[in-house]
Amino acid sequence: MITTARLKEKYGMPTQTGSKYLVLIDLPYPMRLAWDTDVVVDKMRCHKLVSENFKNVFQQLLDHYAHEEIVELGIDLFGGCFAFRKMRGGNDWSRHSWGVAIDLDPARNTLKEGKKTARFARPEYEPMMEIF
Repeated sequence: MITTARLKEKYGMPTQTGSKYLVLIDLPYPMRLAWDTDVVVDKMRCHKLVSENFKNVFQQLLDHYAHEEIVELGIDLFGGCFAFRKMRGGNDWSRHSWGVAIDLDPARNTLKEGKKTARFARPEYEPMMEIF
């Protein structure tokens, strides 16, 4: 597991605005806001050191599933990337504070879910998990 100390070493201290380390990337397919699916986004802010990785991941998802299946599976439900905050229930910085974590379909893949209940634990999502 990557520790917060290691994250600070690699990505620096997280800041409220992230202005020194965040970049805006284009997404290869439109995503719907998880909490308001009528709103579509085609860009995402993330840490500059992981931006190419995120772009590659989303392109590989599109290449594997095609857009229609991405929507059907809820892989396009964007729950956010950058959010300056502490971890829920803790005092450590959330990985979202650096813009190095992303939430997809958060309503069906909550923090407390495990292999038996998380939607992304189903067999149809195995390629997605391998891509990530």
